[in-house]
Amino acid sequence: MEGVIYGYLFIFFARVIDMALDVVRILMLTRDKKLLASLIGFVEVAIFIVALDKVMAGGMDDPLKVIAYAGGFATGNYVGGLIECLLAVGYVSMQVFPRRDKAGEVISRLRKEGFGVTSVIGAGRSGPQNIVHVIVKRRDLNKATKILDEIDKRIFFNISDARSIRGGVFPGARKGK
Repeated sequence: MEGVIYGYLFIFFARVIDMALDVVRILMLTRDKKLLASLIGFVEVAIFIVALDKVMAGGMDDPLKVIAYAGGFATGNYVGGLIECLLAVGYVSMQVFPRRDKAGEVISRLRKEGFGVTSVIGAGRSGPQNIVHVIVKRRDLNKATKILDEIDKRIFFNISDARSIRGGVFPGARKGK
């Protein structure tokens, strides 16, 4: 009986690792790290095949194997998401649309904290509108959004993934580098 339980646990944890690696592999692909993604993919598929072999061994007569497999899949996605957040690899692009009376404060606070800020004037529904563009290291995203919240809890902004960047101004970067 003890061996059977270890088998279920093996299937479960193999799938957790496999799926967590899957999330990280996709993250690396979107960050243009093809070689690292390939290596992760190799390990991921090897684990997948071994786990699937354990599920299929002896036929499909044991529904607990399927539950362990599916549970590992679901948990692995969750764990992969946590790992992705911890790694915080890459950059995001923020577009901030502050109220007219808050635009100067948004620009100066972000710059004071070391963020590179570009501001343009657009045409909004009710007239001219500042649009503030900021490229942010993912690990600094909470810092940037906290600044915006301190200025105006209702400030409108959107965040999108920045696949690739070159140059720029970032907090903590040394001048001349």
